[in-house]
Amino acid sequence: MFETSLEKEKALLVGVVHGHLTVEEVEENLAELGLLAKTAGAHISGQIIQKRNQPHTALYVGTGKAQEIVSQVELLKVDLVIFDDELSPAQTKNLQKLFETARVIDRSALILDIFVHHASSKESKTQVELAQLQYLLPRLTRAWTHLERQRGATSTRGGMGETQIEIDRRLVRNRISALKVDLKKIETQRDTRRKQRGDMFKVALVGYTNAGKSSLMNLFSDAGVLVENKLFATLDTTVRNVTILDQEILLSDTVGFIHKLPHHLVASFKSTLQEVSLADLILIVIDLSDPQYEKHIRTVNEVLMDLGVTEHDTLTVLNKMDLVADQETLPGALKGNPEAIPVSALRQINIDQLEQRIIDIRQNDYVIEKLKLDHSQQKLLASLHQSAEVLNINYLETSIEVEVRLKKGALDQLLKESLPKDKNNG
Repeated sequence: MFETSLEKEKALLVGVVHGHLTVEEVEENLAELGLLAKTAGAHISGQIIQKRNQPHTALYVGTGKAQEIVSQVELLKVDLVIFDDELSPAQTKNLQKLFETARVIDRSALILDIFVHHASSKESKTQVELAQLQYLLPRLTRAWTHLERQRGATSTRGGMGETQIEIDRRLVRNRISALKVDLKKIETQRDTRRKQRGDMFKVALVGYTNAGKSSLMNLFSDAGVLVENKLFATLDTTVRNVTILDQEILLSDTVGFIHKLPHHLVASFKSTLQEVSLADLILIVIDLSDPQYEKHIRTVNEVLMDLGVTEHDTLTVLNKMDLVADQETLPGALKGNPEAIPVSALRQINIDQLEQRIIDIRQNDYVIEKLKLDHSQQKLLASLHQSAEVLNINYLETSIEVEVRLKKGALDQLLKESLPKDKNNG
């Protein structure tokens, strides 16, 4: 992976009001961008907003505004200019020439920088490197601009610089292919682990980064997930077998979502986020104390749609209710989300109510079946052990009595898969 550091760098934030965006929305986006920059270790020196019908093709901002940024860079002695939207390779190159000493990055590059430093497992490191290289590939020409001066040494069109660029592109493409193969292997291993978990009721914690998912995970288990007041403190999915009201469930904590999360990052982390798509219940954890909590709910729902997760049971958890100053906030939130449960993971407020709701949903989705099997139906018995929760089993002389808890409709599928083979073997 390519490791960089924004530690102690002075940053200037830039946003453009265009299309259907309002000034307020861009200001909110820049506030989030500022949090991202602080998470990366940068110091925010200021911000600049411009209204345009659409971003400038060559500079993202207009030429006049670009000169204003140059002046601010010199005045504030800025090291870094961060743009809120993803810049094209040409825009980045043009802006870099204009600003000279100050580095130019966009939201995607900033998030990637954070991901590089927060990735800990082999899977997340592989995913981050893949996302990095996919972002870098169309921008490789920047690294070789110094070779342009060497053109003309021969009559061959392009010269040494372009030759080196092509070599570098080929290396990057080869590395991307290798990383995709590695991720496939990791995904296969993950699928094997998932199958070993059987038909346990699966609950996934999702939500905006820093909403309190990890705090809830630690509350329900002894996972010891890192809890920090930073965006993207954890990138890896943590899965634990936990007991809630004497019922065993499988609980997973996933990477936090964020507004305008780059699509290539969503794609790279799809195997990690598979825990969400395979969950029986999705807990959408929202920081109620954040003034932008409504926007965060929309963001989470958008990411879930991107993942193709639209028909799952969901339950909104309004966390940090103890930090809400405005008395109208909670009633307003519940009006828009009447089924939501307000809690405080830190102070353990309403956790018992949350636990009861989880179990109620589980019981609605699962049934208890009593079966009498022939001793010849060992295949079906093995499938029940693998795909259901065996509550009781009694071996009799002529039969096997089994009591299992499993998803509604799952038994029919198991019988369909197992009975014909048993008959054929008999």
